[in-house]
Amino acid sequence: MSVTSAEAAGRLEVVLVKAGRTKIRYPAELLRDDGDRVVVRAPWAGAGVRDFGFVRFEPGDVFTEYYWRDRWYAVKEIRAADGSVKGWYCDITRPAVRSGAELVVEDLDLDLWRSADGRDVRRLDEDEFAASGLAQADPRAASAAVAALHGLEALAAGPDGFAALLA
Repeated sequence: MSVTSAEAAGRLEVVLVKAGRTKIRYPAELLRDDGDRVVVRAPWAGAGVRDFGFVRFEPGDVFTEYYWRDRWYAVKEIRAADGSVKGWYCDITRPAVRSGAELVVEDLDLDLWRSADGRDVRRLDEDEFAASGLAQADPRAASAAVAALHGLEALAAGPDGFAALLA
């Protein structure tokens, strides 16, 4: 689906599904949909502060989120209330599906973090992925998820990070 600049201003509901259940649903501003990639912006949708130890997501943070219809990940740039970049949180997902005003994304339990300065690149939730049983239930999806994680990690570790990917 292609959206012209006149149509780009709008709202979407982002629906994050995990293990067949809706994990979270939140409104977002649609910035762009070129048919391959959907870009939205939304405030931190969690309740209160979520402290991961290496980053805190908190009220006032703004997420610019990039989803693809043909890629097995989503990349979210996180900015603090003052506009400074905190970093990028990447979810390994099945390709996103947009249906009208809803963008549905299935989380596959693997995640990646890249700090704003690029010094901290870390894989997250590999234990959850292993415990999910996806490798047995859907080996093709599990393989695509692992390949997506490797590819994102290589980009994150490079000097330009996700710049080319998100341009």
